[in-house]
Formats: sequence, C-alpha cells, structure tokens
Amino acid sequence: MKRSARDIEASQKQMTRRGLVVGGAMLGVSASLLWRLRDMQLMQSEQFHLLAEENRINLRLLPPTRGLILDRNGVLLAGNEQNYRVVIKRDDAGDIDLVLERLAQLVPLSAEAIERARRDMLRNRPFVPVTVAERLSWEEISRIAANAPALPGVTPEMGLSRIYPLREDTAHIVGYVGPVSERDLEALESPDPVLRIPRFQIGKSGVERMMEDHLRGSAGSQRVEVNAVGRVMRELDRTEGQPGNNLHLTIDARLQNYALQRLQGQSGAAAVVDIASGDVLALASGPSFDPNLFVRGISQADFSALLEHEQRPLLHKAVQGMYPPGSTFKMVTALAALDAGETDGRERVFCPGHMDVAGNRFHCWRRGGHGRVDLVAALAESCDVYFYEMSQRCGIDRINAMSERLGLGQRYELPLTAVAGGLNPTREWKQRNRNEDWLVGDTVNASIGQGFVLTTPLQLAVMTARLASNRAVLPRLIRDPLERATAQAASLDLRPEWLQMIRRGMSDTVNNARGTAYSSRIVMPEHAMAGKTGTSQVFRITPAERAAGIRRQEDLPWNRRNHALFVDFAPLDDPRIAVAVVIEHGGGGSSTAAPIGRDITLAALHDGVPPLSAYPAPQRNRIRSEQIELEERLHAPDLLRISRA
Repeated sequence: MKRSARDIEASQKQMTRRGLVVGGAMLGVSASLLWRLRDMQLMQSEQFHLLAEENRINLRLLPPTRGLILDRNGVLLAGNEQNYRVVIKRDDAGDIDLVLERLAQLVPLSAEAIERARRDMLRNRPFVPVTVAERLSWEEISRIAANAPALPGVTPEMGLSRIYPLREDTAHIVGYVGPVSERDLEALESPDPVLRIPRFQIGKSGVERMMEDHLRGSAGSQRVEVNAVGRVMRELDRTEGQPGNNLHLTIDARLQNYALQRLQGQSGAAAVVDIASGDVLALASGPSFDPNLFVRGISQADFSALLEHEQRPLLHKAVQGMYPPGSTFKMVTALAALDAGETDGRERVFCPGHMDVAGNRFHCWRRGGHGRVDLVAALAESCDVYFYEMSQRCGIDRINAMSERLGLGQRYELPLTAVAGGLNPTREWKQRNRNEDWLVGDTVNASIGQGFVLTTPLQLAVMTARLASNRAVLPRLIRDPLERATAQAASLDLRPEWLQMIRRGMSDTVNNARGTAYSSRIVMPEHAMAGKTGTSQVFRITPAERAAGIRRQEDLPWNRRNHALFVDFAPLDDPRIAVAVVIEHGGGGSSTAAPIGRDITLAALHDGVPPLSAYPAPQRNRIRSEQIELEERLHAPDLLRISRA
C-alpha cells in the first residue's frame, strides 16, 4: 500500500529522534570510556605500572647458610654440604600428577615422597617452589635438565644441607635439624618469614635446637623477571643473606669418639670435665644413633627401631639419665658428718656385716663385714655400715645440704634439649610427693646413694671435680676460641684436712690392694688417679628367686641387674680431669665401670689411646688386644694411634 507523503514525513522524524537518542547514548559511553582511559593513563599510570611490575617481577627469599659447629680444636661437628635437588611450582606445572609421573621416570621417587610433594604444594601458594627430591647425583640432575620441555614447573637447583661428619659420636650433644613443622611455627609469636620456605630446616634437638637463633642467620632475597605463565626469564638482582654464626663447643672430638667407642656394647654414659675451667670435654651416651638419618628424612621403620630399643639410644644418658649413685655418694655422707662435727674421720666404727635400724636389718656388701674401719678405710673398702652410722648421727638435712654443695641435685644451664636435675630428697619432698613422713631408714638408704637419691653422670663428674679442687666448678659447653683465661670458680670452703681424708680414701680405693678398684689402677706415678666405685640396686632378688637358685646378678634378666658406677680424678697430685661413668645394669662398679673410667681418664690425659705402660704389667697383653680392636673403630686412627711403649 502506498504511503502518503505525510506518513513518510512522520516516520522520518521518528527515526531522526531515535538516531539522536542512540547517538547521544553512544557518544556518552564513548566520552565515559575516553575519560576513564585518560584517568588510567594519566592519573593512575604509576599505580598500574607498579602492578604490572609486580606481575612481571617476583621477590624470593634465599635461605641463609647455617653456622658451623666445631669442637674445642676446630674439628667440624656440624657442617653444610652441596645438595642437588629438584623443585616444582604448582602454577607452572599444569597437570601436577602427569609432571610427577614423568619426573619419577627420571629419578627415583618413592610414593611417600610424591605424596609429601603434593601435600606441600597444596599447603603453600601456587607460585612457591616445593622440593620434590634432594641429594640427587649430577647425572640425575642432568637428566632432568635435558627433559625440561616435558617438565613444566620443574627446576633443578643446588643448595646446602646439614651434615654431621662424626655421626654417632656427637649425636646427643649436637643434635640434628629437620623441616619446620606447624608445631614449630605455632610455638613462635612472630615467626621469621624464612621459616615458611618449604622444607626449610631448623634445629630439632641438642645444641642445634637450643642455639637456633645463633646458628640460623638471616635470609637474603632474589628479584627475578617472569613471563606471562610465571617462568623465570632472568635474575634482576640478588641480596645475599647473613650466614649464621659459628659455634665452638668445649667438647674434644677425639676424646668423645674414644669414650663412645669404649662404651660400645654397653648401655651407659661417661662425662669428662676439665677441673680448672669447668669445660665439658666429653659427654658420651651409648648406644648412639646417626643424626644424618633425621636430616635426610628417617624412615618409620628406622625411627620405630630407635624408639623400641631397650637401651634407649635416643636418650642422652649423660645429662638426662638419672640413677641412684650408690657408693659414689659416700663422700657426701662423710663430709656431712665431718661438717656436723659428728666425727673427726679417725674414729673407727665396727662393721659386722650389717646394722639393725628401727627393726630393719641393713646389710653391708661384704657379708662377713669389714671389722673396725676409719673414714679412709671405709671409703677405700666401701664399707656400708660405717656410713649407716654416720648418717644417723648427722641426719638427712646435713646430707642434703652437703650434696647440694657438691653439685648434686642441680640442673645445669647447658644448651642441650633436656638436662635433668636429679633428686636430693628432703623431708618436705617426701611429704609433698609421697604424703609420708621421713623415716630413719630413708636416711640410712640415702647415706650409700640408694633410696630416693638420683643423680646424672654429669652431676657426678662435677661432684668429683669439686672434691678435687675445693671449688664450685660449674660445667660449660660453649667455648670462646679467643678466650685466654677462665675465671676461677668460687671456693667451697671445705676444710683442707677433711678433703685430704676424702682424697686419701679415694686414692686407696684405686691404689691400695684392699681398695675396690685396685685392679683398675694406673701405674704411671705422674698420672695416678683417685676414684670411687659404686653399685646401685635396681631390683632386689626376691626370696622366691633365691629359692629357685638365682643368687647372682648374671642370673637375672639384663634390665633387673644393678647399675655400675665409677668416678675419679687425675692426676692425683695435680688434678686436671674429673670423670664419671655409669653402666646401666652393668653389675659391679669395680668390675665394669672402673676399667672404662680408667681408660677414658688416660685418653684425656694422653690426648689419645693410652700407652700400655700406664697399665699393670699382667694386664698389658689383654689391654693391647682390646686397643687394637678399638683402634679399628676410631674415626682418626692417625691421631689416636696406639702407643707401644
């Protein structure tokens, strides 16, 4: 139908209005876009430039080099070694499972390692590199590099890892490092950002843990340019971190090695203290373990074996093990009686082999008794009855005070994970912990180091050092290599005549034919020692066991036998070294602990395996055979060579 001119004119006007509206809207939008573009390009250009730079440039933390731990002579106890490893970034990898599957075809990866890598990637941000495998060989790293196009997100790296070259020797002292755990982070109020680097390692036990802040150092940083998919294109700059501080211990690595090897086959500990300075020269605990296993990731089977071992290799027995001191405590009782004025030391006490106290019979170790003995003879022959008598005269309060004066029952502030304080029992302690009154029988038991009394091998070594010097020797484990002189410890103010009797008794223990450690004497006059044996009862042989024919320690299961102890100082005329040895369930102190104590003492004085001339002539053939076998196990046979003198 033909439209009229009027209709056509009206339609054109309507289209013109719509065009104007649409055009106006388009013009408004265009103007708005142009205004926004102007604002972004001119007004906010610096902000967007910064955002672009942040997308293009990544800042990464560089872990610091951990400080070294060395012995008193500069021997390396804990160091760092090159470690080839492979890392993966989740945001670059794409199909993580596929990449890990390809990687496992190039290097050995256990299912546990793959699962741990997945877990670490999910726990961290996508751009954070996660370690998949470490301690790889150069050939394995080369295979990964050659197959890089098929391994997106995978990067081979070279870093540092902790290593303990002396392995078992200093495991309990130095400790070990391990990856930072959630518990570690939760224990800190403001964790160092470097601790959040995946698989970053910190001290877990021993000196490594207690001196963590000193050893760790501070992180460095690295700025790298990345492309649109996050792959590193180039390094822009790097700021190296501050390496951790080195640490010198008072330990003598050669003596520590010798002491641990001399303890082989036994469950026990040995402590050696320099009397003049208080330096701890050795703290051996056997059996030991290889701390490198923990650094590399110990298997569950290996860890379970350590935990379930009846001789407790993870326990640092030298400072954590608490044992009844047995007869090594008798010097404390003797000095308590002298200090109380209850004896002059020359008085003789009759020992018939037992003493009846409050309706109970307390036996002497010698069934027939020792006859009449004074203080010196009572120490040398280890007469129990003499000390039963002295303890009743002076009482537990005097004994406790003297024990504390000689360094027992104290927790020494050493940089070790756990240091036991032992136990000096008092009337108040028993009432508080047992809800019982103190009995005279408790005092009698305590007089010979039994009952509630507990000590550590380190405490016994400190006690011996104090007896030898009349000074309040305090043990220390950290040494300043630039230090030229050590302040002398405060005096104990014990009367010289009292200590002279104590030292004579300890000398006769070793050097008199009637002494309990005579077979372990040192025949070189310049290195003669004074000592004291001890045997602490763990379980009493029951009447039923006696009726069944069990009368000897050897007939009992290992874990029910007595502990064997020995303490000594040497040389006799100018004491320099104090030693304490505890052998768990070792039987008798004179037969088991004293020979080990003598050998460790001689090794400390001779800076190596002792010369045969230090031993009684009838023992030299046997000692020589033992030394030849021992030398094969020492780490430094060139430094610890057997003297054939």
